[in-house]
Amino acid sequence: TLSPLHDDAHFAEAARALTATGQFDRLYLKDPGGLVTPERAKTLIPALKAVMGTTPLEFHSHTTIGLAPFSYLEAAPLGARTLHTSARGAANGTGQPWAGSVVSNLRDLGLSVDVDDEALAQMDAYFSALVQAEGLVNGQPGEFDRAYFRHQMPGGMMGTMKRQLAEIRRLDLLPRVLDEVEQVRAELGYPIMVTPFSQVVGTMALMNVMQGERYKTIPDEVTRYVLGRFGQPAMPMDRAVEERIKGSKRARELEDEPHMASLDDLRARIGTGCSDEEFLLRAVMPADQVDAMVAAGPARRGYDPKTRPVLHLMKELTARKGLSTIKIEKPGLKLELNGGK
Repeated sequence: TLSPLHDDAHFAEAARALTATGQFDRLYLKDPGGLVTPERAKTLIPALKAVMGTTPLEFHSHTTIGLAPFSYLEAAPLGARTLHTSARGAANGTGQPWAGSVVSNLRDLGLSVDVDDEALAQMDAYFSALVQAEGLVNGQPGEFDRAYFRHQMPGGMMGTMKRQLAEIRRLDLLPRVLDEVEQVRAELGYPIMVTPFSQVVGTMALMNVMQGERYKTIPDEVTRYVLGRFGQPAMPMDRAVEERIKGSKRARELEDEPHMASLDDLRARIGTGCSDEEFLLRAVMPADQVDAMVAAGPARRGYDPKTRPVLHLMKELTARKGLSTIKIEKPGLKLELNGGK
């Protein structure tokens, strides 16, 4: 994230403090907005490595504005031992760079890359087939858009905001909302633009623009943020905004709501007879929803893209009225459906 506070020294101090605990096998630099430029990587990666000792460093970025592949090439020789990438089908767009391209470019730099090329090719083929079978679109590296350095909206939140505005036929408001995102983020003390804070900032900005009056209606999550329920902001908030939110009736009501139960209290309520995954779900979700998940059984582990065209064909044919019999024959296969059978 970018702000007057988030310089190399800030991140290096965070890395030093985390490494000093001895509780971490590795640290990774997360860049959800894809904002780390190659020039920034040249200074930030060495600053982190200087305080991390032998703890491995990973680097996670996105191709939202096309920078990640170039920044990875700067980061790897400087000590980022692991770079987060994706196989074909899931790569690029607002995702991670395509693994095949990153591997090829790193080797061209003369670096040794511990990747099984055959396994990667198999993954690429599988997920490319999946994308085609499901009628999805392969991602492409995003075009450079300097405005992202101002609003810093991550790809997922940007997609959500565009969809919300399109649903009410006001996509024309997007530039104003993004300008408002920049201002709201500064007023709230420069929270990092990743879940849940990107939603807190984005929702407040959208409401400010839609209602034509800033902070007329304040979502509860914004109020909870200002009250410190998500920790203290990186920098002081705008005093007028902070006083307006804290002085509201709703803020006084939320101050009295119970904090999240302690781990011991949750274990006493939920019990110890479930997996860690189920325990966490029951801690944050309604019980009936978790009960439904458990009752549904394990998620399906297999997926064969080759079966999708046949399933799509059967779905379309069975949806058509006036057909009493459907018969498909080919060498080695005979499929016949009769109405009601």
